Amino acid sequence: MNNLPRWRAYFELLRLHQPIGIFLLLWPVLWALWIAGAGAVDFKMLILFIIGVLLTRSLGCVMNDIADRNLDGFVTRTCHRPLVTGAVSLQEAVLLLIVLSALALLVVYQLNRLTIELALIAAGMIALYPFTKRYMAWPQLFLGFVFGAWSILMAFSAETGKIPGIAWLLFLAAYGWCVAYDTIYAMVDREDDRQVGIKSSAIALGRHDIVFIATLEFVFVLLLGIIGRCLKVHPIYYGMLSLIAGLFIYQHHLIKNRNPKACFQAFLNNAWIGGLVFLGFFFGIPS
Repeated sequence: MNNLPRWRAYFELLRLHQPIGIFLLLWPVLWALWIAGAGAVDFKMLILFIIGVLLTRSLGCVMNDIADRNLDGFVTRTCHRPLVTGAVSLQEAVLLLIVLSALALLVVYQLNRLTIELALIAAGMIALYPFTKRYMAWPQLFLGFVFGAWSILMAFSAETGKIPGIAWLLFLAAYGWCVAYDTIYAMVDREDDRQVGIKSSAIALGRHDIVFIATLEFVFVLLLGIIGRCLKVHPIYYGMLSLIAGLFIYQHHLIKNRNPKACFQAFLNNAWIGGLVFLGFFFGIPS
């Protein structure tokens, strides 16, 4: 029997009590908007993308929980989710998914044609992602497109009407970062996932997981350095990159023993990584 208040059950289904996902989706959008707008972002565009991030993240969580409702009960971290406990019914979750999709479409249709086309592709990828964990040994490679990087292309297209070369560099940086932090996230559930049959990069990599994560993080910092050179940023930007490198070292201290709780703490730390990158662009891009 579940005693969650009704509002709290929906709150948890939308994962609003865990804002880390919002931050990890929002930061790359803000990076892209600030670069595309040369440090002067249109206020309406900013608000539309913030609302879009909130809706997309919530929509993705509901869709994921519907797809995984028969598996989440066997994973320690997810066994108390509302669809598993019965606090929210499947019919209610589907109705909520329809409402969120309609609201997201209203936001998207205020943008230009190229951005709408990119958004429709993103919607298809969001719908596919929950099922990649059943059939792909590396679902994080797919998630990197859906969650980490695709919004960067949308932000550039919405702000400038095109996708320049710098956007693709930022896309690659965000993609690698997302694959890295979601591999850390997968390390939290590795043993449960193995028992249930859910696939992940953490399982596929085995004892090579930490080296793989470190490599992606190195490439992430390197690409950000290249982007900084292209944009001729203020030296404060490189100071932020130094802090980011320090946080990555701290994350590796946390995950070295592969303790699930420590790995989850390292995953959460990535919200600070995204924020420091944004501060680097905010203060470093010449106006």
